[in-house]
Amino acid sequence: MKKILLVLLVLMPLVSFAQNDAAKKLTKFEQLSSKTGKISKFVDVNLPNIPLSFLGTLETSVRTLMGEQTNAYFYRLEEPETSRSNAHIAMIEYSDLVEINKALAKLCTEVDTDCAANPDYLENKFITNDGFEIGYYVSKGKASWYIKLERYSNSSVFIKNAETLTENFSNAQKKIEELKLVYKK
Repeated sequence: MKKILLVLLVLMPLVSFAQNDAAKKLTKFEQLSSKTGKISKFVDVNLPNIPLSFLGTLETSVRTLMGEQTNAYFYRLEEPETSRSNAHIAMIEYSDLVEINKALAKLCTEVDTDCAANPDYLENKFITNDGFEIGYYVSKGKASWYIKLERYSNSSVFIKNAETLTENFSNAQKKIEELKLVYKK
């Protein structure tokens, strides 16, 4: 009996730690926008949509979260709800967007070499702390670009072409930099 109790006492902290580890981690947007007792004001500026490989587009905008002390800026990508799936939304904070744009430039320089190597399967991607994922996979000598919008769901979308993708992400960063001058907080 004592041995069983000892085993349970040893295992309980491990089980508790595993449960905490599996808990959903809040994104930067969720952390800022879910504060209770505070007024939240959002201002969206629509940007051009990103065409998908199959049907549809990703709707995009820049969202400014206006705070009492400072503003926060996010690039918003939304795959609208369809009869097949729920809507999926990514909210990319400005500093993450800057890093994504650097990563996209690097990925674009590597894609042709990766295709020429003709691997059975290759994946090259960048992931933010919030779980947003962008990259491509190569199969049969062809690259397919994708974005995973949400960390905890099956929210991958395939992009029609890399040029439109990089152009949209770059323009989103420029738009945020313009808005920072307008709102100056």
